[in-house]
Amino acid sequence: MNAATIRQAARQCGFDEAEYLPIRDIRVYPEVRKICQGNSCRGYGATWACPPGVGSLEECRRQLMQFDQMLLLSKVYPLEDSFDFEGMQAGMQHFKQVIDALEDRLEGQLTNYRLLGNEGCSRCAQCTYPHAPCRFPQRLHPALEGYGLLVSELAKTAGMAYHHGPDTVTFFGALLLKNNSERE
Repeated sequence: MNAATIRQAARQCGFDEAEYLPIRDIRVYPEVRKICQGNSCRGYGATWACPPGVGSLEECRRQLMQFDQMLLLSKVYPLEDSFDFEGMQAGMQHFKQVIDALEDRLEGQLTNYRLLGNEGCSRCAQCTYPHAPCRFPQRLHPALEGYGLLVSELAKTAGMAYHHGPDTVTFFGALLLKNNSERE
């Protein structure tokens, strides 16, 4: 699969936007990780997809630098109004399904890739973190923010919209690729 085919696969899986960024242009921010420590999403220290389960900030930076490019992915969900918490939660769960659909599409087609998602993992009713390994490590999509990535900056760099107007929520994920990811 070449870059254009991968982007097309992402769009066919349901992403609204998919744009490439070179990994060398991506910054990791300790401040973003500190926001995670505030635990507003309740994932901090509770799942393998969030800090500290994803590793230290330096470990996350090293993982990122093993790749050459990022395909930033987004999907917009309409809300009834700005207080539509149920709509936001439904969008978040659907976004995770779209990430899984892309994972299914790439399986056997690519090597040397990693998917990052949004707001931790909710695959299991009770995560094994930190007492046992993840039950589904092949389906673990760590949160972008857990890696210290400032999503608004990534969107701007990629030329993607971060806000889509009132009564919407936009979720972001990423596909990390090496230049030699195509399966031979």
